[in-house]
Amino acid sequence: MTSSPLTLTEVEALARAAHEGQTDKAGRPYAEHLAAVAEGVRLRGGSPDQQAAAWLHDAIEDEALSPAWLDAAALPRPVKDMVLAVTKRPGEPVEEYAARILATPGALLVKEADLAHNADPARLSVLDGPTRERLSAKYAHVRALLGLRAP
Repeated sequence: MTSSPLTLTEVEALARAAHEGQTDKAGRPYAEHLAAVAEGVRLRGGSPDQQAAAWLHDAIEDEALSPAWLDAAALPRPVKDMVLAVTKRPGEPVEEYAARILATPGALLVKEADLAHNADPARLSVLDGPTRERLSAKYAHVRALLGLRAP
């Protein structure tokens, strides 16, 4: 028996619930980041599958949801593939991470929107100097590996 795929609204609700109580480095509710990435994907012309992946892009990495949950979820295979592509693995070289994103249809747009929000000057401005500099360099390096221009 196959159930119908989760709607984008259901994916958003699931992601918000999964990250409930989590905050970003600036102390903001984590769901704000997820919403910004999903909106960034939408504004860049992303498909509903890419928008769903945007809502879930950090769920496995942040252990908000398990890989087993994702595997069993009523989501199209491309959504699952994109989420897995943008999920950093412990100890994984950033070059391998970037190569996986580039090799997965649709994942680059999700990561582009994620990086754009992460590197937003307003978001970075509330961090201490060393953290801001470290993250800015990290995001620039990943953008370069992915062939993305600076925001």
